[in-house]
Amino acid sequence: MAQKLIQTQEQKQIQIQRLSQQQMLQVKLLEMPLTELEESINSELDDNPALEMGENDEPQSTDTNLLDGDSELTEEEKSEREEREDALERALETIGGDDEMPQVYGKNESNNAEHEEMIYGDTISFYDKLKEEMSEVNLTEEQNKVMEYLIGSLDDDGLLRKSLDTISDELAIYNGIDISVEEIEDVLAILQTFDPAGIGARSLQECLLLQVERKSEGTLKKLMRTVLEKYFDEFTKKHWDKIKSQLGLNEEQKEALQHELHKLNPKPGAALGETQGRSLQQITPDFIVETAEDNSVSFTLNRGDIPELKISQSFSDMVHEYKNNKQGMSRQQKEGLLYAKEKVERAQGFIEAIKQRHNTLVTTMKAIIDWQLKFFQDGDEADLKPMILKDIAEKTGLDISTISRVSNMKYAQTKWGTFPLRYFFSDGYTTEDGEEMSTRKMKVALKELIDAEDKSKPMSDDKLTSEMAKRGFPIARRTIAKYREQLGIPVARLRKA
Repeated sequence: MAQKLIQTQEQKQIQIQRLSQQQMLQVKLLEMPLTELEESINSELDDNPALEMGENDEPQSTDTNLLDGDSELTEEEKSEREEREDALERALETIGGDDEMPQVYGKNESNNAEHEEMIYGDTISFYDKLKEEMSEVNLTEEQNKVMEYLIGSLDDDGLLRKSLDTISDELAIYNGIDISVEEIEDVLAILQTFDPAGIGARSLQECLLLQVERKSEGTLKKLMRTVLEKYFDEFTKKHWDKIKSQLGLNEEQKEALQHELHKLNPKPGAALGETQGRSLQQITPDFIVETAEDNSVSFTLNRGDIPELKISQSFSDMVHEYKNNKQGMSRQQKEGLLYAKEKVERAQGFIEAIKQRHNTLVTTMKAIIDWQLKFFQDGDEADLKPMILKDIAEKTGLDISTISRVSNMKYAQTKWGTFPLRYFFSDGYTTEDGEEMSTRKMKVALKELIDAEDKSKPMSDDKLTSEMAKRGFPIARRTIAKYREQLGIPVARLRKA
């Protein structure tokens, strides 16, 4: 019996969030770190004659809120290579960890050379350098916007950890760009051809493979690709004897292959800073937090070189004339006055967006300090309480997406060092007794425990679980393993001295 094909119509009501042009501007400015905001304001001043700097502008003024309480290589090149190999080792050891684990900047550690090299000032970031490379490729207007968004979504190490589905949604909601994941992937493929090799990779494996693909064709390249594609798990676990056996290598060939693979860079974004004092994206803090002797905490919003902005008086007068003298005007006069009106409205919208950004940053930072007051008073990482985006959103009355944008690529300079705002956020863990503990506090305790262990007999994860329970942290073995990996600490057999 033949089947009959029936065509039907079905109506669906779908709610799509549409942001106004003003809201999109506010979102865009809110995401910008200070140095990028300065560039945006200067660009707007150049483009819009109705926007001017105030006569009595005070660029450094701030608003304060108080709260209680090889032999051919040079020595430098050798050093860079060693650092890169060490970074790859650490990256391999943390496979399976939480990629979004915040990294500490400026914490008083025994080895703070990296912190000492950070420069506070207006410098070119690796994002700017990638945008310069955009001018060398032919992109459509839409692809250009997508490329800029992808570059802005890269982590400090140059990797892309946002899913393309998420990026597609964000482009549609916040930029009005309706584009498929496949089209975004095409643009990403172009980004991955930029220098240095590995930029825009979505995983460590893809990052290393992208670097191998740029090497000269030959047996060594083929072997490197095979290891990374077919034996990546063995590679991350340093099972070189198994790799050697599977590929039929002798000892000399294995060592040569191992040496070449360890020259790959797990953090290609860092390479863009090596030529300029080895400072990746040199930091200008967005907030300056002060802790007084009486333990009261205050903060200022760093305005950098941002001037006061105002509407041009001559343009305002033209608009006023238009409103009060529409009759009897020539077409040319009307066109001129309509132009002035559009420029004034744009300037007003820009000034309002700057004010909105200021208020949102102040409100959010005040809530963060209030929540984490004890840390800002004593600088002890263990005093950081569980705090997620939702907590600050509820405390401020702002949307979670707004809090996320404020905390992204923004830094706070404190008495204890300079930290990305993401550093102050961490999940909580509830014990069987109902006590909520910060995951960061437990990680600090775990690290201290491992640092103090007998390196000739390092503790297994089972032993660590038992010892942590004795210290008041009754957490499961799998949680211990997860935290250990996130801290970049290898298993017991690899810690044995």
